[in-house]
Amino acid sequence: MQFKRTLTALALAMAAGSSFAQLVVGVSFDAYQEERWKTDEAAIKAELAKSGAKYIYSDAGASAEKQLADIDGLITKGAKVLIILAKDKDAILPAVNKAAQQKIPVIAYDRLFEAAGTTYITFDNKEVGRMTAREILKAKPKGNYAIIKGDPGDNNAAFLREGQGEVLADAIKKGDVKIVGEEFTSGWNPQNAQKNMEQILTKNANKVDAVVAQNDGMAGGVVAALTAKGLQGIPVSGQDGDHAALNRVAAGTQTVSVWKNSADLGTAAAKAAVELGAGKAVTGAADWAGGPKKMTMKSIFLKPIPVTKDNLDVVLKAGYIKKDALCKGIDGAKVAVCK
Repeated sequence: MQFKRTLTALALAMAAGSSFAQLVVGVSFDAYQEERWKTDEAAIKAELAKSGAKYIYSDAGASAEKQLADIDGLITKGAKVLIILAKDKDAILPAVNKAAQQKIPVIAYDRLFEAAGTTYITFDNKEVGRMTAREILKAKPKGNYAIIKGDPGDNNAAFLREGQGEVLADAIKKGDVKIVGEEFTSGWNPQNAQKNMEQILTKNANKVDAVVAQNDGMAGGVVAALTAKGLQGIPVSGQDGDHAALNRVAAGTQTVSVWKNSADLGTAAAKAAVELGAGKAVTGAADWAGGPKKMTMKSIFLKPIPVTKDNLDVVLKAGYIKKDALCKGIDGAKVAVCK
């Protein structure tokens, strides 16, 4: 009996120990307004659950200041690894440094901020920029272009613009393409993008032939501005694979949405968080120093896919969007996947 009681006590102690040692992963979103973050979050939660890790999160509501307080809160709640979608690449650094002092590994999620020891996980955003520009140039090889950029505090806006610039350079040099307007968009906000587009149209007497917009939310604002002037249907780019954007691609009011499978990104980040929480190296991460500060960081880059009217079946086959959502209001005789 004594032996059995000892075994029972040992089992209870081990169970309590394993419960106490559960890995807590804190995720800090800069703003939960974009449709895609729901997909990212679901993938992160699902992957962490497989490993028995606990998920906690915060939403900074587009405030860089609140995000600092949020991260303090996540640490107080027991986060042993942080996944951070930063509002601002510089403003976030005090929180990242504080985490480092407490030996809490940090993952820069989707958006770069450069800090020693941070792991960077994203898609190849320069290539995303190239893809958006290639599809617009293919659709409109000559004409007046507007460029609607993302938030100036987000390195992704710069990476996208660099990729876009590489593709457009020759056409600009030849005089085939003229950039008649280029604006940053605070918070990547669709309403701000619409205002930017309205101002560009006014300055150019509506003589704009194509728009390179850096994400789908802003593309929606651009299309609204164009539609108000009877210009819907001119080439417009975007990225993220938002369902509304994919429907616009089917309808012909948006030319391309570069699909970055958010579920893949969320899964990759969660797997990395579990490895970091166990003190292990992140599988598949390699040294990269392509940021503005040229700081060497362990990084993972996933591959994006440009989705146009010609390959809309890609997102359907992947189960990313249902046919009724993709084809809402679409004439099946004009779009193959909507038949």
